[in-house]
Amino acid sequence: MGSAQADGVRTGETTTEDAGTPVLLREPAEGTPPVVTDAAALAEACARLAAGTGAVAVDTERASGYRYWPKAYLVQLRREGSGTVLVDPIALADDLAPLREVLNDTEWVLHAASQDLPCLAELDLHPKSLFDTELAGRLAGYERVALGTLVELLLGYTLEKGHSAADWSKRPLPVDWLNYAALDVELLNELREKLEAELAAQGKIEWARQEFENVRTAPPPAPRAEPWRRTSGVHKIRSPRGLAAVRELWQARDELARKRDRAPSRILPDSAIVNAVVSDPKTVEELQALPVFSGRVQRKYTASWLRHLQAAKTLPASELPSATQPSDGPPPVNRWADKDPDAAARLSAARTALAAIAEDRRLPVENLMLPDLVRRTCWRPPSDLSEDGVAEVLRAGGARPWQVELTVGALSKALHSTAAV
Repeated sequence: MGSAQADGVRTGETTTEDAGTPVLLREPAEGTPPVVTDAAALAEACARLAAGTGAVAVDTERASGYRYWPKAYLVQLRREGSGTVLVDPIALADDLAPLREVLNDTEWVLHAASQDLPCLAELDLHPKSLFDTELAGRLAGYERVALGTLVELLLGYTLEKGHSAADWSKRPLPVDWLNYAALDVELLNELREKLEAELAAQGKIEWARQEFENVRTAPPPAPRAEPWRRTSGVHKIRSPRGLAAVRELWQARDELARKRDRAPSRILPDSAIVNAVVSDPKTVEELQALPVFSGRVQRKYTASWLRHLQAAKTLPASELPSATQPSDGPPPVNRWADKDPDAAARLSAARTALAAIAEDRRLPVENLMLPDLVRRTCWRPPSDLSEDGVAEVLRAGGARPWQVELTVGALSKALHSTAAV
């Protein structure tokens, strides 16, 4: 990359190889480019990207916590020989075809790719292949895999942070925010080279390729059956009638948030929903006496919130939610010993075996095998407990070939475990 040469010298600065301490980067070495907001500028930027070589470093900035929809409000790109490009996908919503033509036929380098791919897919941007530096760091055995941590450990630079939780829907974007955004792709390609070399040295390149392809081709997650149950503090509500009130308020808030494209928590915090249900106000005045609902903005909505609270009280019993969330999976692990001691013995043996393999191979056990797949397999093991039978179950559950190869023997043995008499 142009920003950090192989000899450790970055334009105008000194690296750890010279000074022994990480160098704080406040802005890109080549300066922060202007944001591309029109078709002419995009055509020029895409021509530069097309003339570059190698993979394209890609990142996005969203407005999580501010907006309802998780769309990209800035796309950052960098390629060897092309420099850094910052694209405003909102301003260019109908003019992104040149960018698709360049990006959709290239390899991308991203950090925590699963966070960025969905909003890029909404723009019809899809990588031909990808390299995920966060996932690579996990497979290489690093305990902390944040971008800033890996950059400091492997490249000797400290990235200035502070704007990851900013409202990126704001226009115009402040210069210091743009510096931050550009720095997120400044060193991604060089970081990839370091991690790729380390994975190769550890014999894990093929593992990484399979994991990257799994991330690239993963379908969107299925919608949650009862998303309102994730309301923070809902555990304080015990009765089905009370849960119905939480559901009513949650759904009303969600509808309003969608219409206004605002984060639901900015419409009404979870804590206010739970507090209203626990307090059970009978009048608008009683509801407005509660924290949050007494605010100037909230007061104009309190009559509507109260109607939804009251609606829950008139629902027939058949329409009330169950006290516990329905699940097609096994029960909580802490109940296994009572419900099925043999299943508890199988899970204990499987976890012990997997932990030993993960430690030996220097990677997190959750990357070795999905914990949910392990639990499901131990709770309802296949009739064929041979390695072939277990391998079939693991593959059907989404395990990659390298994971099956490493674990099938140990899991097959663990599934033969029974509880001590």
